[in-house]
Order: sequence, then structure tokens, then C-alpha cells
Amino acid sequence: MKKTLGILAVFVAIIGFTAMATAIGEFKFEKETHDYGNIPQNKPATYDFKFSNAGDAPIIISEVKPSCGCSVAEFTKTPIKPGEAGTITVTYNAAAKGPFTKQFTVKSNTKTPVKTLTVKGSVE
Repeated sequence: MKKTLGILAVFVAIIGFTAMATAIGEFKFEKETHDYGNIPQNKPATYDFKFSNAGDAPIIISEVKPSCGCSVAEFTKTPIKPGEAGTITVTYNAAAKGPFTKQFTVKSNTKTPVKTLTVKGSVE
């Protein structure tokens, strides 16, 4: 009897872990690159990357890291449930004149755990 219960418990645990492994969140961004065009010098430029969760488990963003110190990012800190939306707001400082391209590395628990968002433009 104990052996049967033990085997049944192992079987239920395997099914439970398998079900959890298949449920995963998935980003669906409106766009992954934003072109500011021409922006004035010394006036920070901000853009909201909007996304939804197209997966079947909540998305948890652990970090959004800019490629340089001239940019910052804010993001939705709470889990984004399937079908719900979130935002990653990025700001470029625009101190130096000339063209620029900056990346933001997004780390999360999604199907693609590392995603790159890009902003570009030219500072006048």
C-alpha cells in the first residue's frame, strides 16, 4: 500500500512539474525600435515601449539595462498576467550632438529571456 502511494505521489509530482514547465509568458511588443528623428540638444527624449503578454503565464521583468550611462529605463514592476499589458519607458539624455543608436537589454522569465529594444535619432 505504501509503495503504491509513493509511486502515485511521484507520478502526480511529475505531471505537475511538466505542466508548470510548459506555461510561459511571451512578449508581444508594438515595436522594438523607435526613431526619435531630430531632437534638440540637452533636452531628454522619452519613449514608451508598450507590450502585452501573449503567453500563458505571468511575465516578470527582472532588469532593463541601458547600453550606456546616457540613458535610463523604467518598467512595469508587477507581474504582467496573460492578456495584460505593460510598459518600458526609456529616456535618452541627448547631451552630445550627432546621430545615436542606443540599446536596452530586457531580462525576464519569458520564452525569449533576453530581449533588446533600440532607440535612435540625431541630436541637433
